[in-house]
Amino acid sequence: MKKQRAKSQAGFSLIELAVAMVIMLTLLGIVSSVMSRTLGIRSRESRKTDALTSAQAALNVISREVGNTGFGIYDGDSTLLSSNGIILADSDANKIRIRSNYLNTGPRTAPAGSTVVSTNQPGEDVTYFFDDATNSIVRYDPYGIETSPGVYGPQTSVVVNRISNVVFKYYNYAGANSTPTETDVPTADTGRVRITVAVNMDPVVGQPDNQQVRFSTDVTLRNSNYMLRQY
Repeated sequence: MKKQRAKSQAGFSLIELAVAMVIMLTLLGIVSSVMSRTLGIRSRESRKTDALTSAQAALNVISREVGNTGFGIYDGDSTLLSSNGIILADSDANKIRIRSNYLNTGPRTAPAGSTVVSTNQPGEDVTYFFDDATNSIVRYDPYGIETSPGVYGPQTSVVVNRISNVVFKYYNYAGANSTPTETDVPTADTGRVRITVAVNMDPVVGQPDNQQVRFSTDVTLRNSNYMLRQY
């Protein structure tokens, strides 16, 4: 009997293996790039959401007190004054000091010509400013802590951290004019304040650097001269 010759089985050539590896590496590179970009966008949006939440929290806290500033301020021993409650000499584009008399009581303790009766209780004399050293918006209250019964001492507290800046713009309504002028410092005619909080987001791989989120709100001062004339 004749032996049957075994059929030879051809395999992949070296060139074919090299081509296959190049194709596979190319596909893996494309998939990796898409995944990296997707994760970068997700991280960016997550940090943007956190930044907006921080900015909104800061604005909510500041707006409540700024809107009510000037409440309970007296022109004399018994005469209420329509005042916006902003301490002009201690407020500018990066800081605002506001004063109210929420208890609406107390003897006249300020110098003659001022518009204060008694502001020695917590929350009645408050300053908001940006602290560059800690990247925080800080609230300073000279009567924020009760050190002993009826006696109060200063308190400095952080409203929100991871903030890049806070800017105050003042809108002044002179006389019966309803078209305001915008200034970087307040005046006795200031009836509205625009507060802008800026947050620089942390770098994200694959995303542009130095991205910033800005959030603004306008606060109407209900006790200003202009607002009181509207009712």
